[in-house]
Amino acid sequence: MQCEICGTDIKGPSFKVSIDGSELTVCGRCSQYGKNVDKRTPVSRKIAPTAPAAQRRKKSKPKGFETFTDELVPDYDSIIKEAREKKQLTHDELAHKIKEKSSLVKKLERGDIVPEEDVRKKLERELDIKLTERTSQDDWSGERLNKGTTLGDIVTIKRK
Repeated sequence: MQCEICGTDIKGPSFKVSIDGSELTVCGRCSQYGKNVDKRTPVSRKIAPTAPAAQRRKKSKPKGFETFTDELVPDYDSIIKEAREKKQLTHDELAHKIKEKSSLVKKLERGDIVPEEDVRKKLERELDIKLTERTSQDDWSGERLNKGTTLGDIVTIKRK
């Protein structure tokens, strides 16, 4: 058997060590580089309190109501840029006010990246703008769909 670190033939006992989450079989010399796997520490088993059965039941949504989600508007980059220029702020000044880097603001205005939730909220609050719109899940209509050939017309799906 060879050591998985140095590659030499292991003479004598081999050791199982954990290095960065990987278990390796190593020689005695290389065993110092990781934690010994054979020594297992017992884990205490704490039982989490459970809620009474009445509290565990999920409330079902009333039927007939559409589910709405907030989605980022497609032209968020131009909205951010126009609002910043309207308030006469530079990239650095806006970045300082929202406690982010100016390079992030520049990338957002170019549309290179999509703002994360917390950054989006900071921008909306600082620039007095709205970057999301409420959309419905049930917004599909047959008139908008393409009547041409689709992938489903060509491909047959085999289930295992």
